[in-house]
Amino acid sequence: MRSIIRSMSSRAFHSFLRFAVRMAAVPPTASMRVVEGLMECPCCGHLVEIEEIAPGFVLACERCGQVLVRRRRTSPLATPAAFCISSAAIYLALLTSSLMTLDVYGRERRVSLFSGPLELIHEGWGEIGVLVALATVVLPGVVIACLGAILYAARRRSLPAWAPILLIWYERLRPWSMVEVYVLGVFVAYTKLVDMAHVDVDAGVYLVGALMVTMAATDSTLDTERIWQHRRLRDLPCGSITASSIRRGGLYPVGRLAACTSCGTLGEFQVEVPESAALGSCPRCASTIRNRKADSLSRTTALLITALICYLPANIMPVMTFNKIGQGGGHTILEGVVELWQGDMIPLALLVFFASIVVPVFKIVSLAVMVFTTWRGSAWALAGRSRLYRFVDIIGRWSMIDVFMISILVAVVRFNALANIEANGGVVCFAAVVVLTIFAAYTFDPRSMWDAAGQNGPERSRDLTRARQTLRLGPADGADGDGMETVSR
Repeated sequence: MRSIIRSMSSRAFHSFLRFAVRMAAVPPTASMRVVEGLMECPCCGHLVEIEEIAPGFVLACERCGQVLVRRRRTSPLATPAAFCISSAAIYLALLTSSLMTLDVYGRERRVSLFSGPLELIHEGWGEIGVLVALATVVLPGVVIACLGAILYAARRRSLPAWAPILLIWYERLRPWSMVEVYVLGVFVAYTKLVDMAHVDVDAGVYLVGALMVTMAATDSTLDTERIWQHRRLRDLPCGSITASSIRRGGLYPVGRLAACTSCGTLGEFQVEVPESAALGSCPRCASTIRNRKADSLSRTTALLITALICYLPANIMPVMTFNKIGQGGGHTILEGVVELWQGDMIPLALLVFFASIVVPVFKIVSLAVMVFTTWRGSAWALAGRSRLYRFVDIIGRWSMIDVFMISILVAVVRFNALANIEANGGVVCFAAVVVLTIFAAYTFDPRSMWDAAGQNGPERSRDLTRARQTLRLGPADGADGDGMETVSR
């Protein structure tokens, strides 16, 4: 059996290496030239000329306020490397430490970072156990390891072929590393435990707090654009041109421009690019270049409808059952808020109320408004909607507080008839709402709001119009007009 497992692991590892090499060696599209000194805003699609930014300054989009470039005053490599090493040391210590000890009538039980996921899986809630384990145990370690490798590679004059892949995955996985949210879940769980037994806070709680601080400091000092600059645009095999060479009378050929959403490289193509079709591989990071996210409105709508369906049982069904000496019953999310309020823990009650009840509804309604106004081609409050999208994208993961709290309570309160807490089906529905709304924010392309309103050029507005006509009437009968359209920068 061991030889079979070892053989399967070896084959999987070599398959992964072949995949990584293949991804790194994907040739760029032959019809693309990289445009230097020009950037497309990822939030509104506005074309912005960029220059060298002094340390301590930021470059923001003048149309929607999205921060495009931020130059740190600290060392671009040494400072995040120091915080990354600190995070790695704290993370390793956290894996071997306990978070708290509960004493009920002389019987003690300790809880560690692994206890919650394992107990949830033991109770039959494997999907929630895996989700908690990924967000609190696996992904923080993966993110720290990826960043360490990236900073090591950035010390070279030219980035190795594998470094762009790690940098892309680091930026994708970082939001799913929820150490910050887990800290709040620990606090809420502690306030519930002190009412039923004696609780000792162990070293693990302080280590989680320290890990939150060091990882946040790493994020605040990391300048990914400086790392991307180790793969200079002018050295790429596809060739590069300056922004001024494609500008005609202050106008850019927006119909022939498309940006890589992973590294921000802007390319000019020989013909007008379609709305969401794959245009080839990015010459700098090997990601697939698309003018806009594929099927953004339909995918976001499907995820929002599913999240709305799950939201009702998430608030009606109990998320956990508490029994103490034969007494107790199920608790819904709202009942947990009321219990905190009645216990004079008003700040925590408000925190849980907003994170677990208000935020999911706010996200669903906000994204629904953005989808509907985009489908209608409305120009109403475009800048405000862009800021709303950025806010929704940030707050999504903070709704996991209740899920983490339940994982801790289920792990620590296991005293049979004396005191016992079990997870219920409501927590599955609630976790599904959180994950679905996070994916809905990811699949929505905020640039489509500006495209639909005609702010990014007539040809992109026509593309959105054709998409809406296809949705209602079937396939469109061809293109509207001919020739290339341009708009001012």
